Amino acid sequence: MAHWDSSSSMEPTGDCSPTVPESELYRSLQAVLPRCTDQQQGPDWCNKGMLRWTLHKKVQNNPANSLSLLWVLIKELEKAERWDSRKSIIPLLHTLMHAIIQTAYIPDELYKRVYDFCKRLLTYPQPYCTVGLSYTRQIKTERFIPGLMYQRMITAEQKLKNEHYPFQERVFVLADPEVFSGSLIPAVVEDFEVSALGSAGFQSPLEHMRSVVQHTIQAALGPQHCHGPKLAQALRDMGQEVEPYFQEVLATLEQCVEEGYRGEGGMLNSRLQQLYSEIVSDSNAEPLCGGPMCDCPIPNPEMSFYLWTEDLDIWRELSKWFRSSSVSEHFSSFSQEQEDFELGESPFTPADMPRFSIMSNDSGIEKDLPPSSDFSPSTSLDNPCIVSAWEQCKNEQDSSRLLRRGGIKLKPTAKDGMVLMQDTLEDNPSAASGGGPGKGGRRAATLQRRAGMSMMENHFPKQQRHFIAKIVVMGDDRVVGRLAKAYYFYRKREARRLFLTTRVSLQFYYIPVCPAQLPVSPVTVNLNQSTGDSCTLGSYLSNVDPWYNSNVNSLGGMIHKMAKLQEMNPERPKDPFISDVIAYYVRSGQQPVYFNIYFVKITFNSMTKDPVEDVFLTNLEIEFPEFKHIAASMKDKHKRSSGSGEVCGVVISMNYRKMTLSGRDVDVGISARTTGAQINAIPSSEAEDLNCLTLTLNEAPSKTKGSSGESKIRTSNIKIRTLERRSFTLTLDKDSRRIYKHVQSVEISPCLDPGYCVQKSMGSKFCTDGAKDAGLSKYMSKTLPLPVNTFAGIIN
Repeated sequence: MAHWDSSSSMEPTGDCSPTVPESELYRSLQAVLPRCTDQQQGPDWCNKGMLRWTLHKKVQNNPANSLSLLWVLIKELEKAERWDSRKSIIPLLHTLMHAIIQTAYIPDELYKRVYDFCKRLLTYPQPYCTVGLSYTRQIKTERFIPGLMYQRMITAEQKLKNEHYPFQERVFVLADPEVFSGSLIPAVVEDFEVSALGSAGFQSPLEHMRSVVQHTIQAALGPQHCHGPKLAQALRDMGQEVEPYFQEVLATLEQCVEEGYRGEGGMLNSRLQQLYSEIVSDSNAEPLCGGPMCDCPIPNPEMSFYLWTEDLDIWRELSKWFRSSSVSEHFSSFSQEQEDFELGESPFTPADMPRFSIMSNDSGIEKDLPPSSDFSPSTSLDNPCIVSAWEQCKNEQDSSRLLRRGGIKLKPTAKDGMVLMQDTLEDNPSAASGGGPGKGGRRAATLQRRAGMSMMENHFPKQQRHFIAKIVVMGDDRVVGRLAKAYYFYRKREARRLFLTTRVSLQFYYIPVCPAQLPVSPVTVNLNQSTGDSCTLGSYLSNVDPWYNSNVNSLGGMIHKMAKLQEMNPERPKDPFISDVIAYYVRSGQQPVYFNIYFVKITFNSMTKDPVEDVFLTNLEIEFPEFKHIAASMKDKHKRSSGSGEVCGVVISMNYRKMTLSGRDVDVGISARTTGAQINAIPSSEAEDLNCLTLTLNEAPSKTKGSSGESKIRTSNIKIRTLERRSFTLTLDKDSRRIYKHVQSVEISPCLDPGYCVQKSMGSKFCTDGAKDAGLSKYMSKTLPLPVNTFAGIIN
């Protein structure tokens, strides 16, 4: 892996002439851009992300190189517009914005050309107009308030205390332990440790404050009125006294934002010129009128790396982060009992476990209790989790005190319902048109997958949340299935009692990483043929977003290569490649692609076993154990035959709603004999990109009475049950930890948003017909999608 020497922050660059010629920057840029001939697993597939990282390293520590790259980028964007080469526009735009944030000074002419180009993108179709609108707003603000994007990014990501910009961001990286094992774990952990130290060692908050002051003054005054090396030396000599200047710079820029940058920077420049004179004058040297600029590289955001074991609760981790943040210091006055009440009733009780009530026979006053009172739980509570939790609490409490568990609100208030509704409408603006069936019996929703932030459609004001949690999951389809389940229980818990919804905004990111390949054997080949692609969601995102394929999808292969290199040469120079790519992804990837979460109700053949409810995101597999070994051979035999022979297997009944492109869905009931079935929610090709489930039987059903003989069934609601005294095995998201055996029937439907369910229950008392939505619930999106952020969304 290439290693680039990174100099320390705010070092002078000396000569203003670029050390890298524009011709070399142009060639490097052309090598990075995706092409129509690129393949997901081609020879240059893994190199694209490395080349992009190398390009940014070339210009990171030299303001002159950054400015040269900006001129090359805007020329390439205008050329792509003339030639209608749209595939290059979004990668060039993201590269441009990443360079703009780090460039020390940008002339107004360049700002104007970038702004005019982004404004012309508003006439383009999705997703170009959405990305163009987002960057048009940012460039317009940055042009009149230079340094604002850099200042806000550092302040939020590094958790700098201030009174003017209360936003904070945190990156949570969750890795699947089934994939990350052996040499992968130390390789990734070491990469994050190197990233936390930075290029010049550990950077304190004061160093980040110096960088903000340095970059803001340079960006506003430019080389004509600012001497970068002198300013950098003066800031280093100030020590702790730099914080008041940081607060002043922050307040000045935020005041300009509130005033709508009236005066076009006159007041801002005069105030920053005054601060510059004070800082340099305090260093016992005459203020210099001009000179070279200094680089201020952006450090990676604060990241937390976890192996996603069964004990990790996302809701609890987010709550701990929210409470420990500097902005929420007023929460520290809460007692421990209040904190436990907010974070959950008991650390031993799962959030989704049923709640049992105990009727109290005492007055609630301790002095009224008899001396020999027994606080043991009622014998009717035979749940071992509750008993163990009760026993532990009893041992910790003094016997003379009355032990009471924290209560919980049973009914959500109208205010809570409004918050949940607003949260749903912000994420699903199309839901405002109504969620019921269309005219003529047609389905209102289309089968086209939704993508993008839809800022042009959303007329609802975005609720200000000062905390942004960026959750990055790394692994195959199993880890995104776990993420969907965790997100569902997160929403379910918040619908029951709001706590984080009004405070924390969630953003999801996915890095596909396949398990390490085992030595090839006939058994392994057969297993790979039966399981297929283990990262179907990552493959889909790579098909619809070429920049995602170049930078994120290629990272999975690079992680395995880096682990092997570290084993072979532990003393090699370290550079935080993995964390650098993650930082670029979470900063630039702001266009979500929405994937439906599907609800599953599982009924077992044992009458004593209660039904189980679960969710899945990518895949559901039905398998009959007695036909497991012959299913593959029977499938091959059926392909070679004419299809007129008798099919081996178990007779199953399927009742489903057949989905059509016209929206005229039809309820169908058929029976078929099969050895198993696959239900996929992610399309295998762009030609079949429909937002629904695709059911494929191991044996295509023959055309009989009551059966259409279709090899693929497209639906969103289906019930499957066996007609014989046989049971089947159910596997969700290809995860061996989520296997259900001895299953008699399964019902699948789109997962309802818990917020919608709460709002509907509140409005049902005003409606006589319980089947219809009443009140505000009819404007909410019924289903719960999982938004996964990409760079462009879906490029058709």
